[in-house]
Amino acid sequence: MAEHDANKMGLDRRDTLPTLFRNTVFKQPNRVALREKDYGIWNEYTWKDYFESTRDFCLGLRELGLKKGDKVCILGENCKEWIYADVGIQSAGAVSVGIYPTNPPPQVKYLLSHSQATFAVAKDQEQTDKILEVKERLPLLKKIIVVDMKGLRRYRDKMIISFDAISRIGNKIHEKEPKLFNSLIDQTSPDDIVILVYTSGTTGPPKGAMLTSNTILSMLDSLRAVLDVRESYNIVSYLPLCHVAERLFSVFLPLKAGCVVNFADSIETVQEAIKEIAPSIFFAVPRIWEKMHSNIHLNTQNATRLKQFITNLFLKLGWKIALRRMNNEKYNLIWKSLYALGYLMLFRKIQDQFGLLKSKSMISGGAPISPDILKFFYSIGLRIREVYGMTETSGVTHLNPPDRIKIGTVGLAVPRVECRIAEEDGEILIKAPSNFVGYYRDEEATKSALKEGWMHTGDIGEIDEDGYLRITDRKKDLIITAGGKNISPSEIENNLKFSAYITQVMVIGDGKPFVSALIQIDFENVGLWAQKKMIPYTTFKDLSRKPEVYELIQEEVNKANKELARVESIRKFLLLDKELDHDDDELTATQKVRRKIILDKYKHYIDQIYGSK
Repeated sequence: MAEHDANKMGLDRRDTLPTLFRNTVFKQPNRVALREKDYGIWNEYTWKDYFESTRDFCLGLRELGLKKGDKVCILGENCKEWIYADVGIQSAGAVSVGIYPTNPPPQVKYLLSHSQATFAVAKDQEQTDKILEVKERLPLLKKIIVVDMKGLRRYRDKMIISFDAISRIGNKIHEKEPKLFNSLIDQTSPDDIVILVYTSGTTGPPKGAMLTSNTILSMLDSLRAVLDVRESYNIVSYLPLCHVAERLFSVFLPLKAGCVVNFADSIETVQEAIKEIAPSIFFAVPRIWEKMHSNIHLNTQNATRLKQFITNLFLKLGWKIALRRMNNEKYNLIWKSLYALGYLMLFRKIQDQFGLLKSKSMISGGAPISPDILKFFYSIGLRIREVYGMTETSGVTHLNPPDRIKIGTVGLAVPRVECRIAEEDGEILIKAPSNFVGYYRDEEATKSALKEGWMHTGDIGEIDEDGYLRITDRKKDLIITAGGKNISPSEIENNLKFSAYITQVMVIGDGKPFVSALIQIDFENVGLWAQKKMIPYTTFKDLSRKPEVYELIQEEVNKANKELARVESIRKFLLLDKELDHDDDELTATQKVRRKIILDKYKHYIDQIYGSK
């Protein structure tokens, strides 16, 4: 990097993601860019390390035959090599395609085939085996590049090559041609397609949304205007990197702001990782926030009566003050003193327990979240901001402003984004320079989604008098009962998921005489409840079939029904005897239920509810 001054670095030209990456490295080569844990120890990697590793991988891949416009799939859990590959592929003028590490071989085959990938990067033996299982039906695939070769030493397939071997090849190329990598970056164009993001929608096969440097950078400019991100900030990376939201926070924003990305071990251990990392910015899907809330709720229930009284008292106090703050109302010295007491005795402890004591921005997105969950966090001083966006808009289009949050809305449109509601059906329409350029190899779907520059989101919503957007539901998910009543299932589901004993809910009622639900219990929390009640059980299936557990959930349903109109109330429900799983194609990566899959897969449950044979 030393041989380049600012002009040679491309600072005076129109940016692409690779030039943005290079500019950030040039400004702060010795600052920490990435942190990854190895055998319990956090290892740090500077921006210079990031640049050199990306360069070597890019040049090595190019030496093996990668051409401009080629597609390269990356399959595996979050790690530094995932990002090196991602940025390196883009720097070569090729297209990066993420695949969920939980996808089974048939889905891996579909994505590799549909994207016409010529190379695949696999994290380990498990992911490599998936590709090997289907490679005979992938005539375009040239090489499988493996990050962790453990367990693969005896594999004799000539298609396999290690990530390190590619990097060594690239390093030798750099020694011979030290200007080549920067030359490749200079050749990238803002209109180049840099990533394909396959949507994990709740219906139909995945579609590959084509995003360019220009669409992503436009979104970043808009987001940075409403979200404070600084070089010193820490971010935790734990959601799958192939999801546009995680790509935004783990790749794009750091390239723009120069902040530090920390890789958590997995989504299952993310709460422990948060405590260690103490992130400055934390993005989470609703399920993470729900789990945090349920932990505190259960701890309170198991505490002494005095502690329960103090906790509930301060939570009520905290909410009253949070309301005043949101309404920009002043509160006197007595209120301030009471809140300070609550902070010292309770709120600070809970914030620290969550690992969010140092957080500057907390964001919820990817799915609707219960307003009651948000109220709890506001009561303890954690102001979670709901966000809205989608793959096809390169990420964020709406965000609640930090000083004017409206619970129950996803906030205001970020700069350069136009939003309107379709008169005929209430669908949310988005026009922005960040809108994608279309679906890969699917002109019909592109024409259906993009009409006269407006992205048809498939979401139903409304805009209030202050310009705040409220999401009602997915267009395809709205329920019309046999009596002709229109019902939004997501609002009912969120009411139920406020319970610490419920993890997933799918409300049913389309064309039916009443509303019902399939409910998945929270195995950990219900298990603790059962132990306290001395109810023996062995497996999830066994626990979910206990009559006492059914009665427990019935009480939770009754509580939720009190907040609903009579026509929305859940008359009957059944408890699922297995946990819904992304591996079984039942959940999206952001833990949203795939309604069509569930309706087909659990038809026998639904027939039981409505008495069908």
